[in-house]
Amino acid sequence: MAKIAVIETGGKQYVVSDGDVVTIDLIRKPAASNGAGKVVFDKVLLLDDGKAVSVGSPHVAGAKVMGELVSEGRAKKVTVIRYRQKSRYFKKKGHRQAFAKVKITALP
Repeated sequence: MAKIAVIETGGKQYVVSDGDVVTIDLIRKPAASNGAGKVVFDKVLLLDDGKAVSVGSPHVAGAKVMGELVSEGRAKKVTVIRYRQKSRYFKKKGHRQAFAKVKITALP
């Protein structure tokens, strides 16, 4: 059985295991100049190594999940339209959410 962990980042929770590539909300760039760098997730909510399960309250003490930044990008455009009939009211806006792809390299 593979190790799994539940991490929290950007107000969302993700179930990860070793070698997974996870798409998360954009995080601040690491110190590396080329954009690729190490990412540490210290808010670990649950750890399962196949034998024992550790559940944090709210986080597991001392647990860190290591990752590596693979790429950054922006999602497809979402169009938001506000319209009121018979009143000449029309607003149109677009939004592209920024994301980061992170490869999980090590679980505790």
